[in-house]
Amino acid sequence: MKNSPFGKRLRASHQESDDTASPRRTPRANPIFGIGPALSSTPGLDSRPTTGDSSRIDTPADLLNALNSGVGSGLGMPRIVREYGDRFVPSMDSGDLRTSYHLMEEGGPSTPSKNRIIPSESDALKEQANSIFNTILHTEVTPPSPRRPVSPTRPVASGSGIGMPPSTPTRRRLFAYNSPSGSNPNTPTRRLDLPTDEAYSMSPVRAESRRLLESPRRQLRSVCKTPYRVLDAPELADDFYLNLVDWSSTNVLGVGLGSCVYLWTAHNAAVSKLCDLAPSNDTISSVSWVQRGTTLAVGTLAGRLHIYDANTLQIQRTYQQAHLQRIGALAWNTYILSSGSRDRTVHHRDVREGTSKPFRRSTGHRQEVCGLKWSNDSGQSATLASGGNDNKVCIWDLRGPRRPGGTAAPGTGSGDDIPGDSPVWKFHEHTAAVKALAWDPHVSGVLATGGGTQDKHIRFWNVINGTMLHELDTGSQVCNLIWSLTSHELVSTHGFSSTTAQNQICIWKYPTLNMVASLTGHTNRVLYLAMSPDGETIVTGAGDETLRFWNAFPKKEKNEREQDSRLDYGRLIR
Repeated sequence: MKNSPFGKRLRASHQESDDTASPRRTPRANPIFGIGPALSSTPGLDSRPTTGDSSRIDTPADLLNALNSGVGSGLGMPRIVREYGDRFVPSMDSGDLRTSYHLMEEGGPSTPSKNRIIPSESDALKEQANSIFNTILHTEVTPPSPRRPVSPTRPVASGSGIGMPPSTPTRRRLFAYNSPSGSNPNTPTRRLDLPTDEAYSMSPVRAESRRLLESPRRQLRSVCKTPYRVLDAPELADDFYLNLVDWSSTNVLGVGLGSCVYLWTAHNAAVSKLCDLAPSNDTISSVSWVQRGTTLAVGTLAGRLHIYDANTLQIQRTYQQAHLQRIGALAWNTYILSSGSRDRTVHHRDVREGTSKPFRRSTGHRQEVCGLKWSNDSGQSATLASGGNDNKVCIWDLRGPRRPGGTAAPGTGSGDDIPGDSPVWKFHEHTAAVKALAWDPHVSGVLATGGGTQDKHIRFWNVINGTMLHELDTGSQVCNLIWSLTSHELVSTHGFSSTTAQNQICIWKYPTLNMVASLTGHTNRVLYLAMSPDGETIVTGAGDETLRFWNAFPKKEKNEREQDSRLDYGRLIR
C-alpha cells in the first residue's frame, strides 16, 4: 500500500494540509541546472492551484521555462494525466482503392497539344517510360471490376400509374433453379482448362500489362544533351526585343556585341571584326544575312541601317534615318530588306536602288515591332509575318496593290508621303509580345508563333484561310522558333517560367507536338537562335554572354534523284 496510487494520494493530501500551516521550504539546489524555483508538492486529485501560484504551467512557454529551470518528472513537476480509451477504432477515410485512384489529381497533360509543362530534365524517352509505367500501375492496382447483376426494376402499371398501390405479382415463382449455360450472362466464363489462363501464368503482372510491355514502341531519336562548342560572347545584350545572332548561307556566323559586329567562320573558327560603331556613339540592335550571298544588314539603336559586304569587310550603303527609333528586327527577301522598329512601322527597301526612302511601309502594330520573317516558300514568297509588343501577329502580302484607307500617321518615319499598307490577317490570340516567328519549310502556308512571359504558348496558323491549327502551352517564355530542314520538327528557346524549368532549348515533333528532347546549359534567357546552312547544327545565345552549338538534327537524307546515277559517265571523267 505504500507505493500504490492510493497511498501516494493519501500522503499528498496530508502534506497539503501541513503546508497551509507551515512556511514554504527553501528551494533545493539542482546539481545540473542550479537553483530551481520553489514548487509545491504534487497536488491531489481534487486540489487546484491558485491564481498566484508560480508553479502553475498553463502554456507551452511555461513548460519550456520549467524544463530550463531544472524541473522534470523527478523534480516535482505536476503530472500530466492523459485519458486513454479501452478500444482502438481504425480510420476508414481511405475508402475504396479504385475510387481513390480515379479521384487523384492528374499531374500530366490531358492531351499532347494542350496544357503541357516543360519538365526540368525531360525528353522523349523519359516521357514514354513514364507513360508506360503509369498505364501498367493503373492496370495492376485497379483491375477491372467484376460484372455484377443488375437490380430488378418494377414494371410500371398500365393506365395512369399514379397513386396506385404496389401489388404482389401472381403466378410467378420466387426461386428458379437452372443449370449453368452459355446463354446466361451471370454464368462465369473463365475456363481453367485453357493453358493461357492467369492461374497458370508465371509472370508477376497481368496479361494486359504483358501485352503492353511486349508491344512495339515508336523509335525515338537520340539527341546529344551537351553542346559540342561554347564561345564567349562579351557584351551580348540581355534584351528580349533584339536580334543579334544570324548564320549565313556561306557558313559564317554574325554576332552583334555592344557597338561591334563580329564574324565567326565555322570551317576554320576564324574571328574577324566587321564594324565598330563606338565613334558614332551607337549600339547594334539587329543583324540579318541575305538568303544567298555575303551581304549583312545591321540595325542600330539610333534607327540607322547599314549594309556590309562580309568578304571585303566594307560598308556598301547606309540609311541614316531609316527609322526614328531602334531597329530590332530585320528580314530579307532576295534584294528586298524589311526592317521593324520601335516606331511601330515596317519599312521595305530595295537595296539595289540608291534612294533612302522605302518603297512601301506597313503600319499595323500599335507598339514595337520585334519579329519579322519572310516566307521561304515559292508560292508564298511575297508573304511577310510580323510580331509586335502589342501581342499581335500580322500577315502582309506585298504582291497586290496598296489597300485603300491604310494611310500612315505623319511623323512616323522617313518617307511620310508613302501610304501605309494594311495586313491581310491579324491574329489576336497571344497575350504577350510575339518575337518568335517561323515559317514551316515542309508545309506551305503554315506559320508558328511564340508568345512572351504572360502567354507561354506556341501557336500554329494557316495563313491561307486565317485559322489556328494547333496551340501548345510550353509553361515558359518563348523567345525564338526555328524549323528543322532535315525533319518535320520545331526548335523553341525559352526564358522566364512559372516552373523550375527555365532557359531551355526544346525540340518538338510536328504535328503531334511531342517533345523530342530538352537541352539545358544556359543560365539566362535563351534570346538568340540560328541554324547552320546544312540544317544539322543550331547555335543559341543568352544573357550569360555565351554562344553554345548543339547537334540537334540528323543529316539530310539524299533522295533517289540526288544520288549519283550509274549511267552518269561524266562523273568518271577526271
